[in-house]
Amino acid sequence: MRTERHAGRIALLALAALAAAALRAETSGPATGRTAGEEEKPKAGGDWQHWHANNDVTDLPSAQRGARNFVSYCLGCHSLKYERWSRLGTDLGIPADLLQKDLLPPGDKPLQYIQTSMPPADAEAWFGKVPPDLSLMARARGRDYIYQFLKTFYVDPTRQTGANNLRLPTTAMPHVLSELEGLKRAVFREETRAAEGGSSRELVFDHFETLAPGRLSPVEYDRFVRDTVNFLDYVSEPTQTARRALGVWVVLFLLVFTWLAWLVKREYWKDVH
Repeated sequence: MRTERHAGRIALLALAALAAAALRAETSGPATGRTAGEEEKPKAGGDWQHWHANNDVTDLPSAQRGARNFVSYCLGCHSLKYERWSRLGTDLGIPADLLQKDLLPPGDKPLQYIQTSMPPADAEAWFGKVPPDLSLMARARGRDYIYQFLKTFYVDPTRQTGANNLRLPTTAMPHVLSELEGLKRAVFREETRAAEGGSSRELVFDHFETLAPGRLSPVEYDRFVRDTVNFLDYVSEPTQTARRALGVWVVLFLLVFTWLAWLVKREYWKDVH
């Protein structure tokens, strides 16, 4: 009996610890490595592959600003074919009158899906390919991929659009945010690396040099990009916030049910021991 009571105390302590961890995860939101209200300074070095979006889909003001950014700079070429305007307004807490006034293109209805007005034939003629739908881009490529892509455009006179990108070299997309970020040049350095039969020299990215400033400061542009990534993260799974919150309660229910099952088992088996 003493062993059973000791096991019962251990089970209760384990349940309490797991419940506390689950509730803490629900209230703290996604881990970002930053304290509340703290802005991460934008990076300018050669470690761009390690840049992280650190966005939080529970931050509604950020997602709302991201929706504004998308409509202003992305909707001209890209669609969100799995998202309706009405769903966007409901989830992000945007009143119907503001949704109609500030976000919906002329002629669109709230129940319509978010579609670009650019004809596919024209897009293919101008860019060589139809711009992709961005509904699931955050899930397919990841939030960090989008963040790095929007942060690593640079001037390249050899390209038809006059711009290139470190995350997606030879991209057909022009740098549509250049008026906000400004123009910058990518500086590369030569490195010698061992290869079969000798060594080879290759160009490795080193850093960016600003050629012309944009309308936004580096910190403001970084916030602009994070808000846009946050919105695309929301669009990729509109129910993710509710799913995570519900998941905590499901885990708590299973823990309590496990404890009750253990009590029933002890009651049935007490005469055997």
